[in-house]
Amino acid sequence: MRLTTETKAEHAENIATEMRVGVYPGSFDPLTNGHLDIIRRASTLFDKLIVAVLVNDSKKNPLFTMEERVNLIQKCTKNMPNVEVGSFDGLLVDFVKANGSHVIVKGLRAVSDYEYELQMAALNRHIDSGIDTIFLMADVQNSFLSSSVVKELAWHGGSIKGLVPKEIEKDIVRCVRALKNKDSQKSEG
Repeated sequence: MRLTTETKAEHAENIATEMRVGVYPGSFDPLTNGHLDIIRRASTLFDKLIVAVLVNDSKKNPLFTMEERVNLIQKCTKNMPNVEVGSFDGLLVDFVKANGSHVIVKGLRAVSDYEYELQMAALNRHIDSGIDTIFLMADVQNSFLSSSVVKELAWHGGSIKGLVPKEIEKDIVRCVRALKNKDSQKSEG
């Protein structure tokens, strides 16, 4: 279809006035510097970036509740005016559409991430052909970093300094200590 000059102008005006909204989903248990790097970079690509915390029933032992994760992310993104934090349960494509978006943002650390995320992107596109996924490569300094690594390191008393945002480092250590104390009391009882 060839657009007329008038239609092109109207089309350009519609694009210019339409807010670009991206959705960055994950469990973020806990938020790492790798996640925060993706949030910072993705926030420059959109008028509004929604960090969507997944209520993940498949994770048996979350470190933080969904509400705590939302609060910790808000604490770390408070100086990013176009970043909002929310939570969802159900299909990601439904959350994306309900929030006026059609773009999912995913961070990739390695080829293994790509294989899984490619499947998820294809599935989301199958569910709704209007949904696109963009991939941002992790910064090399964060390519090894995951929430699981942070939890394991903290659990065994290792330093998580430089792996997580400074604003929440103490929150993570405090939570791990509380869980360890709870576990030791269970084993004693």
